[in-house]
Amino acid sequence: MNRLLSGAILILMSVALLGYGFRSSASAMDIKEEQLKQVPGIVNEAIAKGQVPGAVILIGDKENVIYRGAFGNRAVKPEKLPMAADTIFDLASLTKVIATTTAVMQLAENGKLNLDDPVVKYWPEFGANGKEEITIGHLLIHYSGLRADLPVTPEWTGYKTALIKIIAEKPEHQPGTLYTYSDINFEVLAEIVKRVSGKPLDKYCDEHIFKPLGMKETFFKPSRSLRSRIAPTEYLEGKKKKLRWGKVHDPVAFCSGGVAGHAGLFSTADDLSIFARMILNGGSLNGVHILNPDSVAKMTMPQSPDGKMPLRGYGWNIGPPFVSNRGELQPMGSFYHTGYTGTAIWIDPVTETYIIVLTNRVHPFGKGDAGPLRKQIVALVAETSGPLAEESILEKLQSISAYYALKKSGGESNNKLQTETGSH
Repeated sequence: MNRLLSGAILILMSVALLGYGFRSSASAMDIKEEQLKQVPGIVNEAIAKGQVPGAVILIGDKENVIYRGAFGNRAVKPEKLPMAADTIFDLASLTKVIATTTAVMQLAENGKLNLDDPVVKYWPEFGANGKEEITIGHLLIHYSGLRADLPVTPEWTGYKTALIKIIAEKPEHQPGTLYTYSDINFEVLAEIVKRVSGKPLDKYCDEHIFKPLGMKETFFKPSRSLRSRIAPTEYLEGKKKKLRWGKVHDPVAFCSGGVAGHAGLFSTADDLSIFARMILNGGSLNGVHILNPDSVAKMTMPQSPDGKMPLRGYGWNIGPPFVSNRGELQPMGSFYHTGYTGTAIWIDPVTETYIIVLTNRVHPFGKGDAGPLRKQIVALVAETSGPLAEESILEKLQSISAYYALKKSGGESNNKLQTETGSH
């Protein structure tokens, strides 16, 4: 999205909402107990098909947890261990939105960085090999032109080595021209957080996000004493195929020492529910301020370059709200992210609802598939709300109304919006 359009949208949003906020409404989703009785059958079917060894499902709204359930096993090799509601999962790419994006937006709010600035302003060496024009905003929406990730062969170790490899990267495309989902983008953002704040990503997030919110079981590099509660991932390490358990599954994050901007975070469903409620409440929860409402808007409204697809918010994928006719609607209203290990979080301010699906689908041999389970849980929750007209959506979430008002006035090319796709 160009700067003129972005600025105009933010002005409209400010006028509409005295900043940005999700309208509190008595029409928020009312999920019935009878409908929730379908959740065990959905999850147990996925387990029976070998798609996941087990799962934790949590559904909630702005104020409360509506449903919490644990199913199957957190481990099946070398022995079966039952899943529990407080199981700790390797979140994989959820790290991008729970930790890194939130940290970057906080620093932007505090005037420590500008999202339109080139990365080289904060990390001069990064500009080598034609990367001078890549901005922080390009990284957040995956329009940087960088490839998907760093290679891990030949073998290497250490965070400093990762930085050297990033500096050596050459863009595959001009920034702002083509969408490529890239872990390198968020590896760069983690280094920016470190340079701007003076703290590595894990320390910064612990001090400024997790501890203030009371997310006591969200961290990088979990203590070995927690292993009995952690869901193991895959048999990976070396020729003997050692089980990865309590260490990050992602190969680049693992080589980097366990802390990276794209992966490495561990958490529980209940901790993620705290984060989701903070977002639904406009960036604050229980008197604790994490983000300004307009930062939440920037994370969850289209920020992609004008005329480019797919639409991305800063850090987040954008999708339709949790309503039964969501497949017929423009893909705006909710936002979500998934993780390679089998994790996912959806937040829908239109119905004021969120869904958390945590699995370790890569356990034990990397052949699981959490996709069908995710889709069925989202469909179940959507069915509880019935259909919703786009006019009702615009009324409930006035930031979207501002966006469409500008679009209809000719502020943006009239592209057909793309429905939610992808696995990240």
